[in-house]
Amino acid sequence: MKIIIQRVKEASVAIEGKNHASIKQGFLLLVGVAPDDQQDDMDYAIRKIVQMRIFSDENDKMNLSLQDINGEILSISQFTLFADTKKGNRPAFTGAAKPDWASQFYDQFNQKLAQLVPVKTGIFGADMQVSLINDGPVTIILDTKHR
Repeated sequence: MKIIIQRVKEASVAIEGKNHASIKQGFLLLVGVAPDDQQDDMDYAIRKIVQMRIFSDENDKMNLSLQDINGEILSISQFTLFADTKKGNRPAFTGAAKPDWASQFYDQFNQKLAQLVPVKTGIFGADMQVSLINDGPVTIILDTKHR
């Protein structure tokens, strides 16, 4: 899995011009699934996302987790995280999982994550317009294959 974790003050996703989901303070996740992702990749990602201490405490030090601040997650599927740009000018996406399997894996990821923190999602494969107000900005790249 490749996941971009964006710390946000708020975020929303619109589909066909209508607001589909929105959150206040928390994380906007852009989630890419690889064909070789396994349960341990999912478990590792969930543990890191929930426990990562990147929210400011009273001393303005990044010391609080998403759970500590009662934050929310907006999770968006993002196969383009696997873009291969080595050849030519048009990216190849052969490193991303096939849509059927990726959709199931992504849904299971969000369901397990939602057992620990509030999670809202876009729609897998939809043309989505994502809006956010950065908090920081703080952006973390989580790659479960490079631990």
